[in-house]
Order: sequence, then C-alpha cells, then structure tokens
Amino acid sequence: MGVRPFDRLAGVLDRAGVIDTRRFRETFDLSWPRIVTGLAIMSKSTVDLAMVGWDVGTAAVAGLAFANAYWQVGKFLGIGLAGGTVSLVSQAYGAENPTRASAAVAVSLVVTLLIASPIALLYATAAPELVAVLGSEADPLRHAATYLALVAPALLFEFPNLIASRTYAGVGDTVTPMLIRAGGALMNIAFSAVLIFGYGLGVAGAAIGTSLATGLVALVFAWGLSGRPYLGRGACPVAVTRDTLGFDGFVPLTRRLLAVSAPLMARRTAEMLVAFPLVAIAATFGPAVVAAYEVARRVRTLTDSFSWGFSIAASTLVGQRLGAGDEADAEAYALAIVRLSATVYVVAATLLVALSPWVAGAFVSDPAVVTIAAPFVAAAAVSVVFLGIDGSATGTLRGAGDTQYPFVTSLVGRYGCALPLAALGLVTPLGATALLVAMVAETVVPAALNVRRVRSNRWKAIGRAHVAAGE
Repeated sequence: MGVRPFDRLAGVLDRAGVIDTRRFRETFDLSWPRIVTGLAIMSKSTVDLAMVGWDVGTAAVAGLAFANAYWQVGKFLGIGLAGGTVSLVSQAYGAENPTRASAAVAVSLVVTLLIASPIALLYATAAPELVAVLGSEADPLRHAATYLALVAPALLFEFPNLIASRTYAGVGDTVTPMLIRAGGALMNIAFSAVLIFGYGLGVAGAAIGTSLATGLVALVFAWGLSGRPYLGRGACPVAVTRDTLGFDGFVPLTRRLLAVSAPLMARRTAEMLVAFPLVAIAATFGPAVVAAYEVARRVRTLTDSFSWGFSIAASTLVGQRLGAGDEADAEAYALAIVRLSATVYVVAATLLVALSPWVAGAFVSDPAVVTIAAPFVAAAAVSVVFLGIDGSATGTLRGAGDTQYPFVTSLVGRYGCALPLAALGLVTPLGATALLVAMVAETVVPAALNVRRVRSNRWKAIGRAHVAAGE
C-alpha cells in the first residue's frame, strides 16, 4: 500500500521542523472536530452576508455589520456562560457523579434562558434605536433594524445550543455537536437562499433563515440532552432526567456556575464591545467602507476556524502534560502547535491575499465597492496569521491555568492599539486606511505578547501551582 496523504503530510511537517509525527497526530485528532464545527458555525453568517450583498446591495451589507455587532455581544455572553458549563460538567463527570453533571446542565439551561430572554426582547423591540447609534445613513440603518429584530429570537435558541455543545465536550464527545452544528449550517444556508432569492425577502429572509435553522438545531440537541440516541449513537451520558430535577443542590450549583462563568462572560463582552466604536468609525466613511470592513471581518472569522481546533488541542495536551509533571513535554507541545498554526495560517493568508479581489467580489457586486473591499480582505488575511498564532498561544496559557494574561493582552490589542489607530483616520489624511492598519495591529500585539509569555517560564510555574493545589 502507498503512503496515505495524512502520513505524507505528517512527514513533511516533521522534516521541516514544524511538529513531529506523534504530536501532529494527537493535535489533529483533537483539532479536526472543532475545526469543522467552527467552519460550520461561521460559514452560515458568511454565506448569508454574501447572498444579501448580491441580492440587495452594499447598503444591506453595511446594515448587517451594524446588526452583527449587537448579535455578537449577545452570543458571546452565551459563550462565556457555556464555558462555565463545560467546567462543571467535566469536573462532575470525571468524578463519576453523572447526576451532578446533568444537574449542572439543567441549571445552565435555566440560567441561559433567563439571560437570553431580556436581550432578545430588547433587540426585537428596540432595534431601530439600537442600530441608530452606529450610523446615520437611512438605508443601512433600515436593513440593520430589520435584521436585528427578526434574528433576535435566534438568541433564545443559540444560548441553549452553546450549552448543549459544551455539555458534549465536557464528556469528551466533540463529534456529535460537530455533526449537529454542520447540519444546522447547511439548513441555514438552504433556508436563507430560498427566502432571499426564492421569495425575495432580502435581509428579512436571511434573518428568518437563521432563526429557523437555529431553532431546529436546538430541537435536535434537546433530543440528545433528554437521553435519546441519534441513530444508535450520541445520547448524552449526562442527560437531563427526572432524577436530575430531583437534585437537591440546585442553588449552590447555580452560584458555582455564575462564579465560574462571570469572569468568562465579562471577558467575552469586553472583547466584543470594541466592535461598536470600530464600526461607527467605519460608518463615517460611508456604507461602502462599512461593507468592506464587515466583509473583511467575516472572512477573517471564517478563516480563523482552524484556531478553534489548535487552541483546544494546545489547552488539552499542555494541561495533560503539566498534570503528569512533564513540563518539558508540555513546552514542546506548546511551541510545536504554535509553529503548526503559523504554518497553516501563512498558507491560508497567502491564498487570501492573492485572491482578495475575487473574495471581495463574492460578497458585493458593485465594482467600485469591490475595489474598496479587496484591500480590506488582504489586511484581514495578514491579520489572521497572528490571530491564529495567538489562538494557539492562548490555548497553551489556558491549559496551564494562566488565563488573566491573555485577557489583558486581548484588551491591549483591541482598545490600546486597534481603536486609537482606527480613530487616527478621523483626524489625519489616513482616512479609511487607518482601519486596515488597526485590523492588523489588533492581532499582532496580543500574538507577540502571548508568544513571549509561552517562551517564558511563568506559565509553567502557574501550571505547577495549580497541579500542586489539586485543581
């Protein structure tokens, strides 16, 4: 038999000094389900943007940029809460206490709906007033308000979906949520295409398609979380049952969930709020620049799906080695995954830069807007290299329990560098070009600081302290 493509690739990376074959196999096994999940989740919004751009035009793309800023804040609150869920579920499941683990799931679902409901209600009832703070052009604001109001119900489904995904991850199953999320992405694209092109609903069709698909994904997850299998597999081992509802520690478990989740929610929210002033700055240069900026951000986010896998692999493998007392091997994994990430992203960025005019043209049909958007896509391609490196470095630090440092570096990159640089365009001849510089600086600075931290011994000392404390 000939050499398999995987073995050939592993050999090339090994000989190039990127990562040895054994570490690459372990990294790949942990990474690929999360990479596919990331591509599935991010592709649906990216494809929606492209369909709206071709069907409605530049003003609609700019409107989705305004609405997306609010959607992301809501969603990332859910991601922070889900981070607390996976912590409680994995700890209880690892301690062979499935009843407590399933109770953690039940508590998370209740809390997540209590948080999501007022946000969804606010978005649905006050969409015009909310988006008006980001711009002044009538057409983009009208599209933004339409999209935000109609996509608001999806938050009521997306929050439980995040809890369900992290629940499966907490018991070591990343394949089931990957398959469900991928199916949801395909449904989202199909629904949106029919509603946008078939029924001529434009922006409203994209929002309704997202809400419908997100709701169906929630129903599919509910099936598994109730203990039912999917075609013979995928039944959640910590399903919510009658025994769960009889658990007598719901109040302390709720306090524990909030204590663990609150810092994660605060971090995610702080990281996302910078989108508001950045989009507002872009709006001062007109809808075409807003559209170009949003296209670039969506392309970068989609490409960054690789980091979903590399980051979780770094956290897991580094954490396991530190737990075993092998700091040298932990460092070897950390540096190898950073090198692997850099290699993958340099290849991806090179392709994106070369194809930037065609990529921009996939989202907008106006040649003048394509000309504006292409440099933004190229800047996003450069920045995603550092975003990917930062993801792997942050994963390493997270695996060691060193979580405060990457949070600070993220804020420095966003608020200390990107925002001031973008603002220079308002008061200097740089104009919209300042947004390109800001997009790159936003990722270069955290990546440099976090890689420097990985190359130091500080994170290993923190990991050693956590292991000694039995955490």
